Amino acid sequence: MRRVTSNVSTSAGQAPRIDLSASFKAYDVRGIVGETIDARIVEAVGAAFVDVLGLSGKTVLVGGDMRPSSPEFIDAFARGAAARGGNVEKIGLISTDELYYACGALEAAGATFTASHNPAQYNGIKLAKPGAQPVSSETGLKEIQKAAEDYLAAGEITPAEAAGTVTERDVLADYAAYLRNLVDLSGIRPLKVVVDAGNGMAGLTTPAVLGDTLLPALPLEIVPLYFELDGTFPNHPANPLEPENLRDLQKAVVEHGADIGLAFDGDADRCFVIDENGDPVSPSAITGLVARREIARAKAQGENEPIIIHNLITSRAVPELVEHDGGRPVRTRVGHSFIKAVMAKEGAVFGGEHSAHYYFRDFWNADTGMLAAMHVLAALGGQDRPLSELGAEYEPYVSSGEINSEIEDKAAAVARVREAYGGPEVAIDELDGTTFSAADGSWWFNLRPSNTEPYLRFNGEAKDVKTLASVRDNVLAIVRA
Repeated sequence: MRRVTSNVSTSAGQAPRIDLSASFKAYDVRGIVGETIDARIVEAVGAAFVDVLGLSGKTVLVGGDMRPSSPEFIDAFARGAAARGGNVEKIGLISTDELYYACGALEAAGATFTASHNPAQYNGIKLAKPGAQPVSSETGLKEIQKAAEDYLAAGEITPAEAAGTVTERDVLADYAAYLRNLVDLSGIRPLKVVVDAGNGMAGLTTPAVLGDTLLPALPLEIVPLYFELDGTFPNHPANPLEPENLRDLQKAVVEHGADIGLAFDGDADRCFVIDENGDPVSPSAITGLVARREIARAKAQGENEPIIIHNLITSRAVPELVEHDGGRPVRTRVGHSFIKAVMAKEGAVFGGEHSAHYYFRDFWNADTGMLAAMHVLAALGGQDRPLSELGAEYEPYVSSGEINSEIEDKAAAVARVREAYGGPEVAIDELDGTTFSAADGSWWFNLRPSNTEPYLRFNGEAKDVKTLASVRDNVLAIVRA
């Protein structure tokens, strides 16, 4: 392994400071293996995790995905956590939502090693508190960074008075059974399902949840695509958000005459859906479909006005459908930490994002691509129409998708658009970036600056293709002027 190059500063009479800010992000730890993350850093993070969250004498779960460095990092984290008194249970190869399941079901804190959809040279850590509560820069991650930096500067981890234990546990069967209890697929019509695991963790979880390797067979014929666990991603990047990474799945769905295609990202917490014609079904449509099912279920259990969370880039069809079905929509900023916080605060039954993250109250407010996929299979298999017809109900508007403009002065670009679109016929709000909405409801668009790149992101929607094209082209011309 290459030597890690961290930022180091030294003051007179003090040990050198190690700066881990290159790998500590807002919601997780993520870096290039051998450059900004290695086993030495991971061991320090394991110790810091126990210290900051007060986990000495308590269970600490640790697993990882199929990336080549994950086994070494699992062991290093376990050493650091146990040295500070944590009772570590190594849960092996897991998807990210398996970690959330384990943290929720076992009421234990945990960590999983994954860099999600990032290329093979990356790895990282997603951390959760007991009950699958997220650890972010606002809820402990900064403190963990500082404590880990202190251990690295000292050159050793001070042992706790009572060292913790390190044991092993397998959670896959319990995870699969839990999901099946939430969505009953046993009575649906037979479906042929192509699943593109992208050589990621869905290659392990799909057979367990939807197949018959651990549980009784369902009326599903699974056609596997890239199920071999391989963190070098030999077939295509495990990022279904990029259209080119869906092409193999789209082709396979048509060739096999399948009813539906499912694509998961590397750590299998996101799921994208393809219809029988090989066309993508938008995450907004999936949000609406699942919301309708969850509203109906919650009402059947006596809930008066079930709450559904959606971020501000999700189609306007989502809040309209929620209100039609007697639920209450709540609009939030983009980002899983915001969604999860609002889910908990509002007691929401379900939440969805345009990026194909889906959150469930019955899953400790955490996101799980597999549970969302099961809801779609249940909806499709519970009636006779093809997915293209079913999905069309949830996509009444035309969406632009996300369009990036490389702009150095993003604020000035937004100001130019404000000047052009300001007036009584346009409502403007700044919940997350700037959203412009036509008073007659014919269109809306959002301009949101990237926090890490020189991009201004455009997302828009309109009632028809002509209106969307006109608004999109006009706004982009102003932005790029």
